[in-house]
Order: sequence, then C-alpha cells, then structure tokens
Amino acid sequence: MDLPESDWKTLRKLQPVALDRFCWRVLDECRAVCDNDSKTSHERYLDLYRLLRTRDKELADAFDDMRRSVALLRLVTMYRRDLLTEEEVARFSPETRKLVTQFPG
Repeated sequence: MDLPESDWKTLRKLQPVALDRFCWRVLDECRAVCDNDSKTSHERYLDLYRLLRTRDKELADAFDDMRRSVALLRLVTMYRRDLLTEEEVARFSPETRKLVTQFPG
C-alpha cells in the first residue's frame, strides 16, 4: 500500500531523525560491548561483530530502499523499534496511524 502524499512527506522528514536515534542506540550498545572488562579483547571483538551484523540487518529493514511502495512497511518497522515518538506518529493521517499501530506481526 502506498502512503498518501502528505504522509510520504512526513515520513521523509522523520526518516533522518529515526535513523539518528537508531544509530545512537547501536553506538551505545557498541560502547557497552567494548567496555565489558569481564571478557577478553577477542571475545568483545566477536560480540561487537555479531552485534553490528544484527543491527545492520535491522537498519536495512527500517531504512534501505525508501520508496512509497514500501514506505508503510518501513514506517511500521520504525514504529516497532520505538524510533518515533508518539508526537511524531501523530503527524500522520488517522488511517496511516491505525495501519502502523495495528499492523499484524
């Protein structure tokens, strides 16, 4: 389902904000992995590698290939990962908000 034009424009404005939040969280996780002195450097390296592989997939699911035809799925992913505030979600049309908040899965 394509988003209405106004919701598409809203999403395009909020995408960089959500991306920044996602990256900030990942960097926090990376710091925690790196600062874990209970593990060896090699163990921390492996943990960091696995974390970044996982988060890279999540980043792709939420932000890659942003087109109107997949925008609703990207928006749902951002919403489920708590990358948008309630105030930001309220900027979308009632129909889009309903689809995003009640999307199955």
